[in-house]
Amino acid sequence: MTTQLQLGLDTFGDVTAGRDGSSLPHAQVIRDLVDQAVLADELGIDFFGIGEHHRADFAVSSPETVLAGIATRTSRIRLGSAVTVLSSDDPIRVFQRFSTVDALSNGRAEVILGRGSFTESFPLFGFDLRQYEVLFEEKLDLFAELIRKKSITWQGTLRPALRDQQVFPPIENGGLTTWIGVGGSPESVVRAARYGLPMMLAIIGGPPQRFRPYVDLYRDAFQRLGSEVQPIGVHSPGYVAASDAEAAEEFFPAYKAMRDRIGAERGWGPLTREEFEREVEGGSLYLGSPETVARKIAATVKDLGLSRFQLKISAGPLAHDRMMRCIELYGREIMPLVREMVGEAAA
Repeated sequence: MTTQLQLGLDTFGDVTAGRDGSSLPHAQVIRDLVDQAVLADELGIDFFGIGEHHRADFAVSSPETVLAGIATRTSRIRLGSAVTVLSSDDPIRVFQRFSTVDALSNGRAEVILGRGSFTESFPLFGFDLRQYEVLFEEKLDLFAELIRKKSITWQGTLRPALRDQQVFPPIENGGLTTWIGVGGSPESVVRAARYGLPMMLAIIGGPPQRFRPYVDLYRDAFQRLGSEVQPIGVHSPGYVAASDAEAAEEFFPAYKAMRDRIGAERGWGPLTREEFEREVEGGSLYLGSPETVARKIAATVKDLGLSRFQLKISAGPLAHDRMMRCIELYGREIMPLVREMVGEAAA
C-alpha cells in the first residue's frame, strides 16, 4: 500500500430526509449513495467506504452490492466497507463478494473488518452474542488465510475444516487490501498487528490524541514481531460548509436526531448544543469551513502518523444535497489544504 497520505469519505447510508422532511425510501438512499461516490471519484478523492447495518434507520445491509454498482460508474477511487461485520458473516462469502467488487473495479476493492458497534446482525443470522469474541477471532483467522493463500487448509471450532480448498473468484492482481477496524481496545490493536494487517481507528468522540497510546502499541507490536509496520488510518464524523457557523447550523439538527435515537437505545441522555460544540472544538467532530476542517485533519494526521483519514459524512436525516456539497468542498478545497499542511505535494 502506498505511504502517501490518502483522504477518503465514509457513509453509513443513513436514511435521509427528502425536501418535504419525510424519510426517503431505502432504495432512493442507496441510489443517492452511488451518486455521492461518483462525485467523489470525479473530484479525485482517494477512498469511499460504506457501512453495514441491519436496522430501519440505515439503508445498506450489503455494502459489497452497492460497491459493485459504484465500481461500474467510477474509474479511480478505492472502494470498501466501513465496516464489514465479519462476526456474523461467512469469511469465504465475504472474500468472494469483495473479490467480485475487485474484478468489477479493476483492483480498487478494500475491506475493513470489524465486530461492529451494533449487534442486530447476530440474532438475524442466528449467532449467539455470548460468542462475540470467539466468532470474530476465528473468522478473522480464516480470512487472513484467504487473502494470503490460493489453496486453504484450515481448521477451527465453529465450522468444518477445509483441506486444499480453492476459493473463487481469486483476486486478479496482488492481494485484497484488508484493514482491521479498531474501536479502542488494546486487544484489538495487538490482534491487527499479529495478523500483519493495517489498522483503522474509529474515533467518534473525545480528543483524537488520546489514541496515541494505541498507535504506539501497534507499532511496538510489529517491532516485537520483527515485521514491517502497516498503515494506520482514522475514521471520524464531520461535515463541511462555507463557514463554521453555517456548518454547525446545517449539521446539528440531523446529528442530534441520529445521536439521540441511538443514545436512547444505549442509555445516553439527549445531546445538548453545548456538548456538540465541545466536540467540535476539542473532540473528534471535524466540522466547519474547509480551512477549519483541513487544519483539524492535518493535526490528527501528524499527531497519530496516519496513512489515511476517512471523514464520515452521513448523519441521520442529513439531506443528500448537503452531503453532495460537503463532498465537493472536501475534494476541491480540503484535500489540497491538508496535503499542504502535512508537507505533501498535491496528488
